Amino acid sequence: MNKIISIDEAALKIHDGMIVMIGGFLGCGTPERMIDKLVELGIKDLTIIANDTSFPDKGLGKLIVSKQVKKAIVSHIGTNKETGRQMTEGETEVVLVPQGTLIEQIRAGGVGLGGVLTPTGLGTVVEEGKQKLTIEGKEYLLELPLRADVALLYGSKVDRKGNVYYNGTTRNFNSIIAMAADLVIVEAVELVEVGEIHPNDVMTPGVLVHAIVGGDQA
Repeated sequence: MNKIISIDEAALKIHDGMIVMIGGFLGCGTPERMIDKLVELGIKDLTIIANDTSFPDKGLGKLIVSKQVKKAIVSHIGTNKETGRQMTEGETEVVLVPQGTLIEQIRAGGVGLGGVLTPTGLGTVVEEGKQKLTIEGKEYLLELPLRADVALLYGSKVDRKGNVYYNGTTRNFNSIIAMAADLVIVEAVELVEVGEIHPNDVMTPGVLVHAIVGGDQA
């Protein structure tokens, strides 16, 4: 099965109203070309799950600025003032989640867990509306798993079967969100032949990846 598709073909798989997970940390390891294509096409009413909303002129921050995001589930928005403005004005729903809790919710969604127990957020606004459980005398919040319709990854090196290597800190959320979406699309910086990535360097196995944007098809 040929997984390599054009960026236009990849964008056609994403529709208004979808839940989309996007890799990256302040724009590091973010699939910039895919995001630019979504902005160009005006795909809207998206629910975005990501570490942050980046900057107004970079990464998924562009989706915020163009008001294509209906809801953002992220760990912080401090580097994008437009996100804060839209949240304050009620234009965009923003759910702020402690970073460790957020990645664990995504991991739980990926591996089929029913949720995550954590003390983080107890006694704060984070606990509002959530179930609390007492285990061996200690109280925890039950955080439910998160999944998405689509996950957009950024791979430093990707082979034709979809095996992915991430260079340095570009790995961040990418390898975890790859497990938690019905459709996984990776934007490859370098597209290589099968066998050119050492097995020990494969950080996301190709079995999780449905489509690759990169190489001559980029």
